[in-house]
Amino acid sequence: MRLRHKPWADDYLKENEDIVVHNPFEQKGNWNSLFPDDQPLHIEIGTGKGQFIAGMAAQHSDINFIGIERAKSIVVSAVEKVKQAEVANAKLLNVNAQDLRELFAENEVDKIYLNFSDPWPKTKHEKRRLTYHTFLQQYKGILKPDGEIVLKTDNRKLFEYSLVSFSKFGMILDEVLLDLHDYNDPDNVQTEYEEKFSGKGQPIYRCKAYFAS
Repeated sequence: MRLRHKPWADDYLKENEDIVVHNPFEQKGNWNSLFPDDQPLHIEIGTGKGQFIAGMAAQHSDINFIGIERAKSIVVSAVEKVKQAEVANAKLLNVNAQDLRELFAENEVDKIYLNFSDPWPKTKHEKRRLTYHTFLQQYKGILKPDGEIVLKTDNRKLFEYSLVSFSKFGMILDEVLLDLHDYNDPDNVQTEYEEKFSGKGQPIYRCKAYFAS
């Protein structure tokens, strides 16, 4: 998908510094200082247009949320969603973090959301999948001992790959759903992609996993 260039994006993000954190690497180990309350910290990697993180922040005022998105032209949409939700417990990062351990300290994060990540279907691109073992090592480094990873995707092959990857890494699967919407989870907050794909009858897969102590 080709992103439309928005020349005004830089100024827009600077104007909304109450939502967009402009010095994220300096906040390592001190993220909760940016929020009104010291609460559990959940992060979404690849937050897209922000529907999920804005909805989660509105639904869970007792949790602080951080959405990470590298595409500047998409982050502006996420900012708009957070502003519309009128929440103070959601922040956005416009970064391409090569290693999350540069952004977050050990045991600083309570939960990680991987929503509709790029499946990178070619074998030669396996290392780019966000459930490849090098990424899992990063997640383990920043999650609390009882921290959790939640994966949602419409891609069956990525889902199956991730289940195997989690298992090989010694993780424990807490939930494996082959059709999330058939499960009718009342607390599920949909992403834009989720609405699009489920509207076409595509099953949505979800699993929850955590690292064995």
